[in-house]
Amino acid sequence: MTFDTKTTRFYNQEDVQQILGLAIARHALDKNKEFSYDQLLEIAAELEISPESLNLAEREWLAQQGELQQRQAFNAHRQGRFKKRLGNYVIVNAVLLLVDLLGGGGLSWSLYVLLFWGLAVGLDGWNTYQTKGEDYEVAFQKWYRKHQVKKLFSTAVSKWFKGWQI
Repeated sequence: MTFDTKTTRFYNQEDVQQILGLAIARHALDKNKEFSYDQLLEIAAELEISPESLNLAEREWLAQQGELQQRQAFNAHRQGRFKKRLGNYVIVNAVLLLVDLLGGGGLSWSLYVLLFWGLAVGLDGWNTYQTKGEDYEVAFQKWYRKHQVKKLFSTAVSKWFKGWQI
């Protein structure tokens, strides 16, 4: 595919972002390097983006990165909790199956426990690994607020203890 450089081409904002994003990524890969803040300022100046707009965009990006890290921590928390529940399910049901097998000469009542508890564990696993939708957002917001309160409380207590030490 060749491009005619003599004709004027026009791009919408989304196309420009995608093209520049690909070009910058390729440049960084080719040179195996990262960009400094000065280089970022230089690129912004070439695109006639003011330093104030760049600073606002950087702050917004940092906030997005912080939220992404919080979501990753939330997902890890949920997955760890699910793995613990799954482990409990396996251990308890193995014991129940063994007791049923040894006690009655076959499997009977323990299969009902295995089935119904397995249904609950399966639904819990489904909900744990769903990272989209309203239920996920509600659970994340609840977890996030809870951790913010814990962080605030921890900070207040540590300041209070430091006040008593002086």
